[in-house]
Amino acid sequence: MAKKYLEKNVLDAAFERLEIIFKNFDNIYFSVSGGKDSSVMIQLANMVGKKLNKKFDVLFIDLEAQYKRTIDHIEELKKLPQIRDFYHIALPMALRNAISILQPKWICWEEDSRDLWVRPLPGDSINIYNCPFDFFVKGEEFEEFIIQFAQWYQQKYGGTVACGVGIRTDESLNRFNTIAFQDKKIMFNGYQWTTRIKMNEKFLDVFNFYPIYDWSADDIWGAVSQLDLKFNEIYELMYKNGLSIYQQRLCQPYGDDQKNGLNQFRALEYETWTKVLNRVNGVNFGNIYCKTTALGNIRTCKPKFMSWQEYTVFLLESIGIYNRDLMIHYYRKIKKFMIWHRNKYNVPEDKIPEVAESKLENQKKAISWRRIARAIEKNDFYLKRLSFAPTKSDERELKRLIHKWDNLLNANTITDDKFLKYQIKEQVIG
Repeated sequence: MAKKYLEKNVLDAAFERLEIIFKNFDNIYFSVSGGKDSSVMIQLANMVGKKLNKKFDVLFIDLEAQYKRTIDHIEELKKLPQIRDFYHIALPMALRNAISILQPKWICWEEDSRDLWVRPLPGDSINIYNCPFDFFVKGEEFEEFIIQFAQWYQQKYGGTVACGVGIRTDESLNRFNTIAFQDKKIMFNGYQWTTRIKMNEKFLDVFNFYPIYDWSADDIWGAVSQLDLKFNEIYELMYKNGLSIYQQRLCQPYGDDQKNGLNQFRALEYETWTKVLNRVNGVNFGNIYCKTTALGNIRTCKPKFMSWQEYTVFLLESIGIYNRDLMIHYYRKIKKFMIWHRNKYNVPEDKIPEVAESKLENQKKAISWRRIARAIEKNDFYLKRLSFAPTKSDERELKRLIHKWDNLLNANTITDDKFLKYQIKEQVIG
């Protein structure tokens, strides 16, 4: 708690900011995730609310595929005495799935996938069966919902409204930008730690405020210890599993940044992981290959105990667990590739080398199991890395897969192939 803010330590500064908000706004709600930052923020708010005899509300968006310990901690926080209404949102929202070519988004709490849900629908939640929001549309984005909720909340309660957000600027450049650039935002009474919310081009009568924006991870855990605050026990497991307090993150498991921590999810709560594994297309593939070129990283890390041929088969089997159609598509094209080399260069399937000269592989002049594996890793639907050109048959197959997967395949899917991106866009729009 040594960091200074205008001659105050960050804890005193946070208490002061919370008092300013409670004294100047008619209605206040806090957005929480179950993570350490928002948890500390809401418990500090409870202390200030009790001191000033003020109530507040809480918004929690339940993304379904979350740690059990996170939900347990949310249930603890619901018992804070100064909370008026706790909005536990369990609606079918679209979330990023960065580990599948055919399902780049997934929808949490989707009724059609009820048998695959990671957890039962929370009994006290706002869900698709009791939704009071006339603005909500199934499959809308998380970021869109929180802005719409802010507008709905202000219209419901009236008066001046503030939303507390537990972000810290030392965690990312984007978070720093949210606080720092005064010329791009409207502040409440000139306080840099506030920002007026904007929907499209219209400013709402709601201000976000960031009471712990200048805290560090040390400050968070210092407050937990000094004030005897409740905390999400998943962080203790993270620490025991080798993550420092500066590395620990709590996010939905299938996103762009979070995909590199899928193996961490498995290590911390295996009983939850088995359900997460079956919930979203490509999760096991992402867990195994999240640090290889298969998910867009730079370096291939084939398991040392596997040959390139075994690795190729394993890649296909991993895809097949979650999308048999895509596995069969790759298998057929690879089979044609092998037959062509057998007929043209007299290289039978059982004589395909593990590796060829790298230069020849890159020039597409030599067959090898390594070349085949890397084509699969790259989500190369047309297998152009194996010298195939896109065909009308491929386009028909792509169109069939797009419609079979409810148009979830889109131009933003994780492939670096510009032609494939264009074809996907044409198929979806057409």
